[in-house]
Amino acid sequence: MENCCLHPRQWRGRRMHRITADWSRSLGKSSLTVRAMDCVTSTAVLSLLLGCVGVFSLFKLLRCLRMKARLQDAVVVITGATSGLGRECAKVFHAVGAKLVLCGRNREALGQLAKELAASRASEVQTHTPRMVTFDLADTGATVAAAAEILQCFGHVDVLINNAGVSYRGTILDTPVDVDRRVMETNYFGPVALTKALLPSMVQRRRGHVVAISSVQGKISVPFRSAYAASKHATQAFCDCLRAELEQHGVAVTVLSPGYIRTNLSLNAIAADGSRYGVMDETTAQGRVPADVARDVLAAVAKKKEDVVLASLAPSLAIYLRTLAPALFFRLMASRARKEQKPKDS
Repeated sequence: MENCCLHPRQWRGRRMHRITADWSRSLGKSSLTVRAMDCVTSTAVLSLLLGCVGVFSLFKLLRCLRMKARLQDAVVVITGATSGLGRECAKVFHAVGAKLVLCGRNREALGQLAKELAASRASEVQTHTPRMVTFDLADTGATVAAAAEILQCFGHVDVLINNAGVSYRGTILDTPVDVDRRVMETNYFGPVALTKALLPSMVQRRRGHVVAISSVQGKISVPFRSAYAASKHATQAFCDCLRAELEQHGVAVTVLSPGYIRTNLSLNAIAADGSRYGVMDETTAQGRVPADVARDVLAAVAKKKEDVVLASLAPSLAIYLRTLAPALFFRLMASRARKEQKPKDS
């Protein structure tokens, strides 16, 4: 009756007002529903993310524990163990319970390291008193004899880490062949002789792991490092062949190629005239901390990775540049050689 007394315009106005009110109430309910749904969705997404983080963390923890378990009680031989990366490798492998055979030329330095490791109690696993074998890798005869002594320490070898080495600084024109031979004896022929002497026992057990601490310069060559780069290229090639041949015998091969490491490598490098270089290169001084690299070595060995580059972005890119754009790489190396040569000639 009320609507009958209204003017048509008034009637349409009231009707529109009711429709608008109903629409507003519906919109309010919809907004509350949307907000509730957003809240539920956000909570679900957050729970899912937290769950993923938890699963990933658990996976990493289990992988870490499994990695350490693989090396616990394993017999690990480390050459060049008295200083630098070798010393730090000895610490991290000892901490996971490996049975170490420390090798080097300095018996006194080896003894000090062995005492330091034996006195450490930071590890949560049972550790073992390290053994020591003294020899010079540059002496092939002594290296073969040392292999027999190494096998007598624990009866076998699970992991051989060929870490010992010497660097070189000089021009090819000023370097006699005898200097090249000295570098090759320590960096290539010595490790090869030791590896060949220990391989038969690994093959017989169908278990073993040969690890070569090479260098980025085993993949690319840098000016004024010719003898060193050549020895590391030879190491890379030997290990690639070794890996293929020993796969059927259950023996793994890993090549680790670090960039610059903050050690005394450049100080102890051989100069072109055969003398001690005695200079700490700026790139070496700014290199990675040996302890950090040692942890990467431990992880690579535990996972039995085949080939690992442990370098910063620039050297890593240079490796790809050498393959994908060799002409550009050669021009860059020639430019670097000219820049480094100027101060020496002036």
